[in-house]
Amino acid sequence: MNFQGGLGRHGLRRITGIKLLIIAFLLVTVIFPLFAMLMYIPGTNIAGIVTAPQFKQALGNSFATAGTGTIISIVLAYMFAYCIARTTMRKQEVFTVLAAVPMLIPSISHGMGLLILLGSNGVITRLFRLSTSIYGFQGIVLGSVLYAFPVAFLMIVDILKYEDGSPYEAAEVLGIPRKNRFFAITFPYLRKPLISVVFAVFTLIFTDYGVPLMIGGRCTTLPVLMYQEVVGLLNFGKGSVIGALLLAPAVIAFLFDLFNKDRGNSNYVIQEISKRKNTPRDIAAFLYCMIVCFLIALPVLVFAILTFVKKYPVDMRFSFDNISNTLNMGAGRYLVNSLIIALGVSIIGTIISYVIAYFTARTPGRTSKLLHLISITSLAIPGLVLGLSYVLFFKSSFIYGTLAILILVNTIHFLASPYLMAYNSLGKLNMNLEDVGLTLGIKRSSIVRDVLIPQTWFTILEMFTYFFVNSMMTISAVSFLSPVRIKPVSLMITQFEATMQLESAAFVSLLILGCNFFLKGIIYAIRRQAKKTGELP
Repeated sequence: MNFQGGLGRHGLRRITGIKLLIIAFLLVTVIFPLFAMLMYIPGTNIAGIVTAPQFKQALGNSFATAGTGTIISIVLAYMFAYCIARTTMRKQEVFTVLAAVPMLIPSISHGMGLLILLGSNGVITRLFRLSTSIYGFQGIVLGSVLYAFPVAFLMIVDILKYEDGSPYEAAEVLGIPRKNRFFAITFPYLRKPLISVVFAVFTLIFTDYGVPLMIGGRCTTLPVLMYQEVVGLLNFGKGSVIGALLLAPAVIAFLFDLFNKDRGNSNYVIQEISKRKNTPRDIAAFLYCMIVCFLIALPVLVFAILTFVKKYPVDMRFSFDNISNTLNMGAGRYLVNSLIIALGVSIIGTIISYVIAYFTARTPGRTSKLLHLISITSLAIPGLVLGLSYVLFFKSSFIYGTLAILILVNTIHFLASPYLMAYNSLGKLNMNLEDVGLTLGIKRSSIVRDVLIPQTWFTILEMFTYFFVNSMMTISAVSFLSPVRIKPVSLMITQFEATMQLESAAFVSLLILGCNFFLKGIIYAIRRQAKKTGELP
């Protein structure tokens, strides 16, 4: 019995109806807001905007910083991923965790960390009496590398982890020299997925405004220009033109990834690449990973220094004054806002993305394909662009200016990745479960509750964590939508940056890192316990 035939006409109509309702929801929350932003463009002097010296300079700066940051990030990340996936060095799990730490704080915190380390009165600047300036192009590139490196590393190590080892064994039997194997085997395998990584990292840096806002100085990028025009001057027309431009690289990356999925390994068993002990190589890999993790940890360490000194660099005595002053300015209240938003996004986002993934992965049909396409569309929308779109589309609605719209925009902003997690997990389970349940008189809801959810429980935990962590640290998607009374704590960093209260900004960064690290620790403990009990391989 096939699925659709056994389901019955009434059941098919009900499922199609649910999918159409979900499509309608996504149209209202994703597509229509984008159209609302684009509708501002026809009435704007586009030629005057794009020919202005300020715009040309920002565009050039964006491409230069994003291109340079992408190259450096991917080279460093590939070497780090190679050390983790191809060597037998010790503490690989520890290095993997440390490499992901920058993903737990906002991008603006990386810029601030560099400012504290290498700024005019920076720790390293004063220690070594340096005369070079970190502000401008070099500062943006360094901050972007700190921000983008963990993303590039996690993508590349995942690619290397699933590379088939059979060609390497065959090459060894045939006597092909080791130096020739990279271009004969590794590079052809990596070429297509690496292009996706390049697009993803370039888009991440190109559309970020946190790092350049903090440390860019006179080197203005397009996201910073858009932020200044919309927040500072309320120029929605110019902001919409810049927003449309920021969409371009993300859309190109999205389309490339959509039409160039490498499914070569999906139909056969992959043989794991054998790792042979090589002491000199493993020592070199260990030292490299130690250096990278130390550099990654420096901004976090310097946040702690600034938080617990009275006034850097004038008075370096230990003090809790910065913490009490920051809390007096509302940090505790705004942290509660962030936790409410993050928990709301995590619960609602996980439910929505799992339900969508269930229908797209396990119920065939044209509506499923359409639903899948719309669900991953948010991958191509930068946070700043989505935030501006929501301002223009929802500004007269009852949810505008409430916590509800902040929860909604974050849910949509981060929907695609958790959805794909659930989509891939549900697609790997036996596709005949619903058919068997139907013949036995078991309801579909019972199959989901008693079979699918237990089988994908750890994927659900990862989805929840992804929503929570990103909602705690995001700035871009909520910067246009947050009135003072309900703003999340992450926006206090921009507030303190504007008044050069770096000690308070450092404390806020530590707050966000602590909350995210606490949740990550809980998830790690659950997974470790599951491995001990045999629930997880």
